[in-house]
Amino acid sequence: MTLRSDVLAYIPSPPQGVWQLGPIPLRAYALCIILGIVVAIWWGERRWQARGGQSGTVLDVAMFAVPFGLIGGRLYHVATDWKKYFGAGANPIEALYIWQGGLGIWGAVLLGGVGAWIGCRVYRVPLPAFGDAIAPPILLAQAIGRLGNYFNQELYGRETTVPWGLEIYPRFDANGDPDPMNGISNGVVEKIVHPTFLYELLWNVLIVVLLVQIDKRWRIGHGRLFALYVAGYSFGRFFVELMRDDEATLIAGVRINSFTAALVFLAAIAYFVFATKGREAAEQLQPGVMNRPWPWQLGALRAAGASAAGAVAREVAAKDAADEADSAEAADEPDRSEKATLEKSAAGAGEKSDAAEPNSTAAANDSPRSEAGDSPDADDESAEPAKSVSGAGKKTADEGS
Repeated sequence: MTLRSDVLAYIPSPPQGVWQLGPIPLRAYALCIILGIVVAIWWGERRWQARGGQSGTVLDVAMFAVPFGLIGGRLYHVATDWKKYFGAGANPIEALYIWQGGLGIWGAVLLGGVGAWIGCRVYRVPLPAFGDAIAPPILLAQAIGRLGNYFNQELYGRETTVPWGLEIYPRFDANGDPDPMNGISNGVVEKIVHPTFLYELLWNVLIVVLLVQIDKRWRIGHGRLFALYVAGYSFGRFFVELMRDDEATLIAGVRINSFTAALVFLAAIAYFVFATKGREAAEQLQPGVMNRPWPWQLGALRAAGASAAGAVAREVAAKDAADEADSAEAADEPDRSEKATLEKSAAGAGEKSDAAEPNSTAAANDSPRSEAGDSPDADDESAEPAKSVSGAGKKTADEGS
Protein backbone atom coordinates (compact mmCIF):
# COMPACT_ATOMS: atom_id res chain seq x y z
CA MET A 1 0.00 0.00 0.00
CA THR A 2 2.75 2.41 0.88
CA LEU A 3 4.58 1.81 -2.40
CA ARG A 4 1.44 2.37 -4.46
CA SER A 5 0.62 5.48 -2.44
CA ASP A 6 3.95 6.92 -3.50
CA VAL A 7 3.35 6.12 -7.16
CA LEU A 8 -0.36 6.92 -7.65
CA ALA A 9 -1.83 10.40 -7.54
CA TYR A 10 -4.61 10.01 -5.02
CA ILE A 11 -7.17 12.73 -4.39
CA PRO A 12 -6.36 14.61 -1.18
CA SER A 13 -9.13 15.53 1.24
CA PRO A 14 -9.37 19.13 2.47
CA PRO A 15 -7.42 19.65 5.69
CA GLN A 16 -10.51 21.17 7.30
CA GLY A 17 -14.15 21.89 6.63
CA VAL A 18 -14.72 24.80 9.02
CA TRP A 19 -13.11 28.24 9.16
CA GLN A 20 -13.59 30.74 11.95
CA LEU A 21 -14.60 34.26 10.94
CA GLY A 22 -14.29 35.81 14.37
CA PRO A 23 -16.96 34.13 16.48
CA ILE A 24 -18.80 32.86 13.39
CA PRO A 25 -17.87 29.42 11.99
CA LEU A 26 -17.99 29.19 8.19
CA ARG A 27 -18.87 25.60 7.37
CA ALA A 28 -18.19 24.34 3.88
CA TYR A 29 -21.05 21.86 4.12
CA ALA A 30 -23.59 24.58 4.90
CA LEU A 31 -22.19 26.87 2.20
CA CYS A 32 -22.51 24.11 -0.40
CA ILE A 33 -26.13 23.45 0.61
CA ILE A 34 -26.96 27.16 0.41
CA LEU A 35 -25.23 27.51 -2.97
CA GLY A 36 -27.18 24.53 -4.31
CA ILE A 37 -30.48 26.04 -3.15
CA VAL A 38 -29.67 29.39 -4.77
CA VAL A 39 -28.74 27.74 -8.08
CA ALA A 40 -31.88 25.58 -8.01
CA ILE A 41 -34.16 28.59 -7.43
CA TRP A 42 -32.44 30.71 -10.10
CA TRP A 43 -32.49 28.00 -12.77
CA GLY A 44 -35.92 26.81 -11.71
CA GLU A 45 -37.31 30.33 -12.24
CA ARG A 46 -35.91 30.41 -15.77
CA ARG A 47 -37.36 27.01 -16.62
CA TRP A 48 -40.75 27.86 -15.10
CA GLN A 49 -41.01 31.10 -17.06
CA ALA A 50 -39.92 29.35 -20.26
CA ARG A 51 -42.89 27.01 -19.83
CA GLY A 52 -45.26 29.96 -19.47
CA GLY A 53 -45.35 30.39 -15.69
CA GLN A 54 -45.25 33.67 -13.82
CA SER A 55 -42.02 35.20 -12.58
CA GLY A 56 -41.32 34.72 -8.88
CA THR A 57 -43.38 31.56 -8.49
CA VAL A 58 -40.42 29.25 -7.83
CA LEU A 59 -39.07 31.54 -5.12
CA ASP A 60 -42.50 31.78 -3.52
CA VAL A 61 -42.97 28.01 -3.43
CA ALA A 62 -39.37 27.51 -2.26
CA MET A 63 -40.25 29.39 0.91
CA PHE A 64 -42.35 26.34 1.79
CA ALA A 65 -40.33 23.58 0.12
CA VAL A 66 -36.83 24.40 1.41
CA PRO A 67 -37.60 24.36 5.16
CA PHE A 68 -39.70 21.22 4.77
CA GLY A 69 -36.92 19.60 2.76
CA LEU A 70 -34.24 20.38 5.35
CA ILE A 71 -36.41 19.04 8.15
CA GLY A 72 -37.30 15.92 6.17
CA GLY A 73 -33.68 15.27 5.25
CA ARG A 74 -32.57 15.55 8.85
CA LEU A 75 -35.41 13.38 10.15
CA TYR A 76 -34.55 10.62 7.69
CA HIS A 77 -30.88 10.75 8.61
CA VAL A 78 -31.58 10.64 12.34
CA ALA A 79 -34.15 7.86 11.93
CA THR A 80 -31.85 5.64 9.89
CA ASP A 81 -28.73 6.37 11.99
CA TRP A 82 -30.43 6.79 15.34
CA LYS A 83 -27.62 5.07 17.28
CA LYS A 84 -25.36 8.05 16.58
CA TYR A 85 -27.72 10.28 18.53
CA PHE A 86 -29.65 8.03 20.91
CA GLY A 87 -27.31 5.09 21.41
CA ALA A 88 -24.98 4.45 24.33
CA GLY A 89 -22.77 7.44 25.04
CA ALA A 90 -24.46 9.59 22.36
CA ASN A 91 -25.67 13.15 22.86
CA PRO A 92 -29.31 13.46 21.65
CA ILE A 93 -29.07 17.22 21.24
CA GLU A 94 -26.67 16.64 18.33
CA ALA A 95 -29.63 15.40 16.33
CA LEU A 96 -30.37 19.10 15.77
CA TYR A 97 -26.83 19.96 14.61
CA ILE A 98 -27.69 19.99 10.94
CA TRP A 99 -24.56 22.00 10.11
CA GLN A 100 -22.41 19.01 11.02
CA GLY A 101 -23.75 17.07 8.06
CA GLY A 102 -26.31 14.34 7.80
CA LEU A 103 -29.20 14.98 5.40
CA GLY A 104 -31.05 12.03 3.90
CA ILE A 105 -32.07 12.90 0.36
CA TRP A 106 -35.09 10.60 0.55
CA GLY A 107 -36.58 12.51 3.46
CA ALA A 108 -35.62 15.82 1.86
CA VAL A 109 -37.46 14.99 -1.37
CA LEU A 110 -40.48 13.59 0.49
CA LEU A 111 -41.08 16.45 2.91
CA GLY A 112 -39.76 18.98 0.39
CA GLY A 113 -42.47 17.73 -1.97
CA VAL A 114 -45.05 18.22 0.77
CA GLY A 115 -43.83 21.78 1.24
CA ALA A 116 -43.94 22.39 -2.51
CA TRP A 117 -47.48 20.99 -2.63
CA ILE A 118 -48.55 23.41 0.10
CA GLY A 119 -46.88 26.29 -1.72
CA CYS A 120 -48.51 25.36 -5.01
CA ARG A 121 -51.88 25.18 -3.27
CA VAL A 122 -51.32 28.61 -1.74
CA TYR A 123 -50.24 30.19 -5.05
CA ARG A 124 -52.70 28.09 -7.08
CA VAL A 125 -50.32 26.57 -9.61
CA PRO A 126 -50.22 22.89 -10.70
CA LEU A 127 -47.71 20.89 -8.66
CA PRO A 128 -46.83 18.33 -11.42
CA ALA A 129 -45.86 21.06 -13.89
CA PHE A 130 -43.93 22.83 -11.15
CA GLY A 131 -42.06 19.62 -10.37
CA ASP A 132 -41.10 19.15 -14.01
CA ALA A 133 -39.66 22.68 -14.15
CA ILE A 134 -37.51 22.29 -11.05
CA ALA A 135 -36.44 18.63 -11.45
CA PRO A 136 -33.09 19.27 -13.20
CA PRO A 137 -32.25 22.25 -10.92
CA ILE A 138 -32.93 20.15 -7.80
CA LEU A 139 -30.61 17.39 -8.98
CA LEU A 140 -27.92 19.94 -9.82
CA ALA A 141 -28.33 21.34 -6.30
CA GLN A 142 -27.78 17.82 -4.96
CA ALA A 143 -24.56 17.56 -6.97
CA ILE A 144 -23.33 20.84 -5.49
CA GLY A 145 -24.28 19.66 -2.02
CA ARG A 146 -22.09 16.56 -2.44
CA LEU A 147 -19.08 18.86 -2.32
CA GLY A 148 -20.01 19.45 1.31
CA ASN A 149 -19.51 15.72 1.94
CA TYR A 150 -16.01 16.09 0.51
CA PHE A 151 -15.13 18.80 3.03
CA ASN A 152 -16.67 16.78 5.86
CA GLN A 153 -14.82 13.61 4.81
CA GLU A 154 -18.04 11.62 4.69
CA LEU A 155 -20.06 9.53 2.24
CA TYR A 156 -16.99 7.67 1.03
CA GLY A 157 -16.66 4.01 0.13
CA ARG A 158 -14.49 1.04 0.90
CA GLU A 159 -10.70 1.13 0.86
CA THR A 160 -9.17 0.90 -2.61
CA THR A 161 -5.98 1.26 -4.62
CA VAL A 162 -7.50 2.88 -7.71
CA PRO A 163 -5.59 5.98 -8.90
CA TRP A 164 -8.51 8.25 -8.08
CA GLY A 165 -8.79 6.99 -4.51
CA LEU A 166 -9.53 9.57 -1.82
CA GLU A 167 -7.12 10.21 1.05
CA ILE A 168 -8.77 10.39 4.47
CA TYR A 169 -6.99 12.28 7.23
CA PRO A 170 -7.72 12.22 10.95
CA ARG A 171 -8.62 15.67 12.30
CA PHE A 172 -7.96 17.15 15.72
CA ASP A 173 -9.10 20.20 17.66
CA ALA A 174 -6.85 22.78 19.32
CA ASN A 175 -6.35 20.50 22.32
CA GLY A 176 -5.22 17.58 20.19
CA ASP A 177 -8.43 15.61 20.63
CA PRO A 178 -10.04 13.88 17.63
CA ASP A 179 -12.63 16.13 15.98
CA PRO A 180 -13.64 14.82 12.52
CA MET A 181 -16.02 17.68 11.75
CA ASN A 182 -14.48 20.81 13.24
CA GLY A 183 -10.83 19.82 13.54
CA ILE A 184 -7.80 20.24 11.31
CA SER A 185 -5.85 17.33 9.84
CA ASN A 186 -2.20 16.69 10.54
CA GLY A 187 -1.59 15.54 6.97
CA VAL A 188 -1.18 11.90 7.88
CA VAL A 189 -3.11 9.60 5.52
CA GLU A 190 -5.32 7.25 7.50
CA LYS A 191 -6.69 5.30 4.53
CA ILE A 192 -7.43 5.44 0.79
CA VAL A 193 -11.11 4.99 -0.10
CA HIS A 194 -13.51 5.16 -3.04
CA PRO A 195 -14.76 8.77 -3.41
CA THR A 196 -18.38 7.69 -3.64
CA PHE A 197 -19.51 11.27 -3.08
CA LEU A 198 -17.70 12.10 -6.35
CA TYR A 199 -19.30 9.17 -8.15
CA GLU A 200 -22.72 10.39 -7.09
CA LEU A 201 -21.89 13.98 -8.04
CA LEU A 202 -20.86 12.97 -11.56
CA TRP A 203 -23.89 10.71 -11.92
CA ASN A 204 -26.17 13.56 -10.89
CA VAL A 205 -24.67 15.90 -13.46
CA LEU A 206 -25.10 13.24 -16.17
CA ILE A 207 -28.78 12.79 -15.28
CA VAL A 208 -29.27 16.57 -15.30
CA VAL A 209 -27.98 16.73 -18.88
CA LEU A 210 -30.19 13.82 -19.93
CA LEU A 211 -33.29 15.35 -18.31
CA VAL A 212 -32.78 18.63 -20.13
CA GLN A 213 -32.34 16.90 -23.49
CA ILE A 214 -35.35 14.63 -22.95
CA ASP A 215 -37.47 17.61 -21.96
CA LYS A 216 -36.48 19.53 -25.09
CA ARG A 217 -37.10 16.67 -27.47
CA TRP A 218 -40.28 15.10 -26.09
CA ARG A 219 -41.84 17.99 -24.10
CA ILE A 220 -42.35 15.97 -20.92
CA GLY A 221 -45.08 17.19 -18.59
CA HIS A 222 -47.60 16.30 -15.86
CA GLY A 223 -44.88 15.37 -13.38
CA ARG A 224 -43.27 12.73 -15.60
CA LEU A 225 -39.95 14.58 -15.89
CA PHE A 226 -39.82 14.79 -12.09
CA ALA A 227 -40.44 11.06 -12.00
CA LEU A 228 -37.52 10.51 -14.36
CA TYR A 229 -35.34 12.61 -12.07
CA VAL A 230 -36.30 10.48 -9.07
CA ALA A 231 -35.81 7.24 -11.00
CA GLY A 232 -32.45 8.29 -12.45
CA TYR A 233 -31.09 9.42 -9.10
CA SER A 234 -32.36 6.31 -7.31
CA PHE A 235 -30.76 4.03 -9.89
CA GLY A 236 -27.34 5.58 -9.42
CA ARG A 237 -27.66 5.85 -5.64
CA PHE A 238 -28.43 2.13 -5.38
CA PHE A 239 -25.01 1.22 -6.77
CA VAL A 240 -23.21 3.92 -4.81
CA GLU A 241 -24.62 2.43 -1.61
CA LEU A 242 -23.18 -0.96 -2.54
CA MET A 243 -19.70 0.57 -2.49
CA ARG A 244 -19.95 2.02 1.02
CA ASP A 245 -18.97 0.23 4.21
CA ASP A 246 -19.40 2.95 6.82
CA GLU A 247 -21.79 2.47 9.70
CA ALA A 248 -25.43 2.29 8.60
CA THR A 249 -28.72 0.65 9.51
CA LEU A 250 -29.04 -2.75 7.83
CA ILE A 251 -32.06 -4.82 6.82
CA ALA A 252 -31.23 -8.50 6.20
CA GLY A 253 -27.61 -7.47 5.85
CA VAL A 254 -28.39 -4.80 3.23
CA ARG A 255 -28.05 -1.07 3.84
CA ILE A 256 -31.43 0.59 4.34
CA ASN A 257 -30.64 3.20 1.70
CA SER A 258 -30.31 0.43 -0.89
CA PHE A 259 -33.85 -0.75 -0.09
CA THR A 260 -35.13 2.81 -0.22
CA ALA A 261 -33.45 3.48 -3.56
CA ALA A 262 -34.93 0.34 -5.13
CA LEU A 263 -38.47 1.02 -3.90
CA VAL A 264 -38.42 4.68 -4.89
CA PHE A 265 -37.06 3.75 -8.33
CA LEU A 266 -39.95 1.34 -8.96
CA ALA A 267 -42.53 3.89 -7.76
CA ALA A 268 -41.07 6.61 -10.01
CA ILE A 269 -41.09 4.35 -13.06
CA ALA A 270 -44.71 3.37 -12.38
CA TYR A 271 -45.72 7.03 -12.19
CA PHE A 272 -43.90 7.82 -15.43
CA VAL A 273 -45.67 4.98 -17.26
CA PHE A 274 -49.20 5.68 -16.03
CA ALA A 275 -49.23 9.48 -15.72
CA THR A 276 -50.83 11.75 -18.32
CA LYS A 277 -48.75 12.13 -21.47
CA GLY A 278 -47.77 15.40 -23.13
CA ARG A 279 -47.23 18.74 -21.44
CA GLU A 280 -49.47 21.38 -19.90
CA ALA A 281 -50.32 24.40 -22.03
CA ALA A 282 -48.76 27.69 -21.00
CA GLU A 283 -52.08 29.19 -19.91
CA GLN A 284 -52.62 26.30 -17.50
CA LEU A 285 -49.62 27.38 -15.43
CA GLN A 286 -51.19 30.69 -14.50
CA PRO A 287 -52.48 31.00 -10.92
CA GLY A 288 -56.01 29.70 -10.48
CA VAL A 289 -56.51 28.49 -14.05
CA MET A 290 -56.51 24.81 -13.10
CA ASN A 291 -58.19 23.44 -10.00
CA ARG A 292 -55.85 20.49 -9.51
CA PRO A 293 -57.66 17.43 -8.09
CA TRP A 294 -56.38 15.58 -5.06
CA PRO A 295 -54.00 12.66 -5.75
CA TRP A 296 -56.61 10.06 -4.84
CA GLN A 297 -59.24 11.54 -7.20
CA LEU A 298 -58.20 9.36 -10.12
CA GLY A 299 -61.17 10.14 -12.35
CA ALA A 300 -60.75 13.87 -11.87
CA LEU A 301 -57.03 13.57 -12.55
CA ARG A 302 -57.68 11.78 -15.85
CA ALA A 303 -60.23 14.42 -16.84
CA ALA A 304 -57.78 17.19 -16.01
CA GLY A 305 -55.12 15.42 -18.04
CA ALA A 306 -57.43 15.08 -21.03
CA SER A 307 -58.32 18.76 -20.81
CA ALA A 308 -54.66 19.66 -20.65
CA ALA A 309 -53.89 17.45 -23.65
CA GLY A 310 -56.64 19.17 -25.64
CA ALA A 311 -55.31 22.58 -24.72
CA VAL A 312 -51.81 21.59 -25.78
CA ALA A 313 -53.14 20.20 -29.07
CA ARG A 314 -54.94 23.49 -29.76
CA GLU A 315 -51.81 25.42 -28.91
CA VAL A 316 -49.71 23.27 -31.25
CA ALA A 317 -52.31 23.55 -34.04
CA ALA A 318 -52.39 27.32 -33.69
CA LYS A 319 -48.61 27.47 -33.85
CA ASP A 320 -48.55 25.23 -36.94
CA ALA A 321 -51.17 27.41 -38.63
CA ALA A 322 -49.14 30.50 -37.86
CA ASP A 323 -46.01 28.85 -39.25
CA GLU A 324 -47.85 27.86 -42.45
CA ALA A 325 -49.15 31.39 -42.86
CA ASP A 326 -45.64 32.76 -42.44
CA SER A 327 -44.34 30.25 -44.99
CA ALA A 328 -47.04 31.16 -47.51
CA GLU A 329 -46.32 34.84 -47.03
CA ALA A 330 -42.64 34.21 -47.55
CA ALA A 331 -43.38 32.22 -50.74
CA ASP A 332 -45.58 35.03 -52.13
CA GLU A 333 -42.97 37.64 -51.38
CA PRO A 334 -40.88 37.03 -54.59
CA ASP A 335 -44.03 37.21 -56.79
CA ARG A 336 -45.09 40.46 -55.19
CA SER A 337 -41.58 41.79 -55.53
CA GLU A 338 -41.42 40.80 -59.23
CA LYS A 339 -44.83 42.32 -59.87
CA ALA A 340 -43.79 45.52 -58.19
CA THR A 341 -40.61 45.61 -60.26
CA LEU A 342 -42.56 45.14 -63.51
CA GLU A 343 -45.04 47.84 -62.55
CA LYS A 344 -42.20 50.16 -61.69
CA SER A 345 -40.51 49.43 -65.03
CA ALA A 346 -43.72 50.02 -66.95
CA ALA A 347 -44.31 53.27 -65.14
CA GLY A 348 -40.76 54.36 -65.88
CA ALA A 349 -41.15 53.53 -69.56
CA GLY A 350 -44.37 55.51 -69.77
CA GLU A 351 -42.79 58.53 -68.19
CA LYS A 352 -39.87 58.27 -70.61
CA SER A 353 -42.24 58.09 -73.63
CA ASP A 354 -44.24 61.04 -72.41
CA ALA A 355 -41.08 63.02 -71.93
CA ALA A 356 -39.69 62.14 -75.37
CA GLU A 357 -42.85 63.11 -77.37
CA PRO A 358 -42.73 66.88 -76.79
CA ASN A 359 -39.07 66.94 -77.74
CA SER A 360 -39.76 65.21 -81.05
CA THR A 361 -42.61 67.60 -81.86
CA ALA A 362 -40.48 70.57 -81.03
CA ALA A 363 -37.69 69.27 -83.21
CA ALA A 364 -40.08 68.83 -86.10
CA ASN A 365 -41.46 72.32 -85.69
CA ASP A 366 -38.04 73.89 -85.48
CA SER A 367 -36.66 72.11 -88.57
CA PRO A 368 -36.79 74.17 -91.87
CA ARG A 369 -37.07 70.96 -93.85
CA SER A 370 -39.94 68.65 -94.52
CA GLU A 371 -40.68 65.39 -92.81
CA ALA A 372 -38.09 63.71 -95.02
CA GLY A 373 -35.49 64.56 -92.38
CA ASP A 374 -32.15 66.21 -92.24
CA SER A 375 -30.38 63.85 -94.67
CA PRO A 376 -28.97 65.66 -97.76
CA ASP A 377 -29.52 62.60 -99.87
CA ALA A 378 -33.14 62.56 -99.02
CA ASP A 379 -33.50 66.20 -100.02
CA ASP A 380 -31.78 65.59 -103.35
CA GLU A 381 -33.91 62.60 -104.17
CA SER A 382 -37.12 64.42 -103.39
CA ALA A 383 -36.00 67.48 -105.39
CA GLU A 384 -35.02 65.50 -108.48
CA PRO A 385 -38.51 64.21 -109.26
CA ALA A 386 -39.88 67.69 -108.80
CA LYS A 387 -37.38 69.04 -111.26
CA SER A 388 -38.27 66.35 -113.79
CA VAL A 389 -41.90 67.05 -113.49
CA SER A 390 -41.30 70.75 -114.01
CA GLY A 391 -39.19 70.12 -117.11
CA ALA A 392 -41.77 67.79 -118.56
CA GLY A 393 -44.48 70.33 -118.04
CA LYS A 394 -42.45 73.03 -119.78
CA LYS A 395 -41.73 70.77 -122.76
CA THR A 396 -45.38 69.91 -123.17
CA ALA A 397 -46.24 73.56 -123.10
CA ASP A 398 -43.67 74.26 -125.81
CA GLU A 399 -44.97 71.47 -127.96
CA GLY A 400 -48.48 72.83 -127.58
CA SER A 401 -47.35 76.22 -128.60
